[in-house]
Amino acid sequence: MRKEENIIVGISIGDLNGIGAEVVLKIFEDNRMLDFCTPVIFASIKTMSFVKNHFKLNINLNSIHNIDQVVHGKVNVLNCWKENVIINFGKENTKIGEYAIKSLKEATKALKEEKIDTLVTAPINKHNIQSDTFKFPGHTDYLAQELEGNSLMFMVTNTLRVGLLTDHVPVKDISEHITPELIQEKIETVYNSLKQDFRINKPKIAVLGINPHTGDNGVIGKEDDDVMRPTLKKIKEEGKLVFGPYAADSFFGSNNYKSFDAIIAAYHDQGLIPFKTLSFGQGVNYTAGLNRVRTSPDHGTAYEIAGKGTADIGSFKEAIFTALHIFKCRKEYQSINKNPLAISKRKRYDK
Repeated sequence: MRKEENIIVGISIGDLNGIGAEVVLKIFEDNRMLDFCTPVIFASIKTMSFVKNHFKLNINLNSIHNIDQVVHGKVNVLNCWKENVIINFGKENTKIGEYAIKSLKEATKALKEEKIDTLVTAPINKHNIQSDTFKFPGHTDYLAQELEGNSLMFMVTNTLRVGLLTDHVPVKDISEHITPELIQEKIETVYNSLKQDFRINKPKIAVLGINPHTGDNGVIGKEDDDVMRPTLKKIKEEGKLVFGPYAADSFFGSNNYKSFDAIIAAYHDQGLIPFKTLSFGQGVNYTAGLNRVRTSPDHGTAYEIAGKGTADIGSFKEAIFTALHIFKCRKEYQSINKNPLAISKRKRYDK
């Protein structure tokens, strides 16, 4: 029988020629992880046995053919394909990309049907996954289509949270994408996520400028004055603790980021370069704003070390624990807001 606290974590296996499968099995080689969750790896028992034997790992795998066959206290492998997969560590391969998408689609289906509680995705290669039936730049865009809500790439650690106004957008197109509507939507998503996913009642959010020095009064671009400042002023007048725009070049180096619960960067590298510099190996990519919980490590396929047995499990392990934490926080938040009067009475009588 399933325990209430035994959260089922689905894991899409990602690019099998990268380090994803290695770090997943290394994490669950430690049986203590099964006290926190029940893993379901979406791949095949043949494939995962090959990885296990290649790295000489001491781990027992439970093969299942249906998600309803999940056994708690075991590392479950849901068979998404039957054939043997030829793995060449460190090599980009379109066929391997097909298996990554098979795994992702099956895991997402289980997540939508609430057969798994959370999803943790191993890294994919954004080039070899492209096909006539899959034309997304990454996990976030695909999940945004499949799940409900407004998705946002939210990079998090225990002490630092960085969201993005735009994620996989070419630099030359960034300013065109940043509109008052987009700024309001992303700030709302971050604000709500901080409250329901991280137990922060009055979030304090910093927003970075679009241009160097936030435009220097229009000398280096007018977007900050014409779009960003008026929108942030309006949002702040609505009662949210939102500040900025701040010049991005000095914001992190001055430790100003420590004064806020989250920072919203205008574009991918503006936010992810300082985030990964400050927390590489411990950071987690969380897709905020959706009706289901999905996380991933902050690294890629790492072809250069794939197959060598040297991959660090730190970020992927953090991705699992972050998914568990957010899932619990969200359930608690929903419970409190479903019947706040009952919760208030219970707290008063418990004193």
